[in-house]
Amino acid sequence: MTTPSPMSGRLPEPYGSGSGANLADILERVLDKGIVIAGDIRINLLDIELLTIKLRLIVASVDKAKEMGIDWWETDPALSSRARRDELTRENAELRARLAELEAGHGQEEAP
Repeated sequence: MTTPSPMSGRLPEPYGSGSGANLADILERVLDKGIVIAGDIRINLLDIELLTIKLRLIVASVDKAKEMGIDWWETDPALSSRARRDELTRENAELRARLAELEAGHGQEEAP
C-alpha cells in the first residue's frame, strides 16, 4: 500500500486512473490509421495437415476502410437494407424474365 508523501499530504493517483485519455487517443489513432492482425492456425497429425484456419482482423474507421477499398458490408444483404433491396430487385427481374420466357414458350406450343 502506498503512503502519502510528507510534502504533498495526499495519496498518489491509483495505477491506471489517468489512462482514460490515453486510451481514447490510442483508439482514435488506430481507427484513423487502421491496424491489421493476421494469423494462421494449423493442426497437423504425423505431418498430415488436418485443418488450417486463417484469421484476419482489420480494425479501422469506416472511412479508412472505404479508402482502402474495403466495403463488403455495403453489399451484404444481412447488413445493408440497400443491398437487400438490390438483391430483391435483381431476383424480381430474373423471375419476370423467366415468366416471360415460359409464357412465350407456352404460346408457341399452342399455335400449330
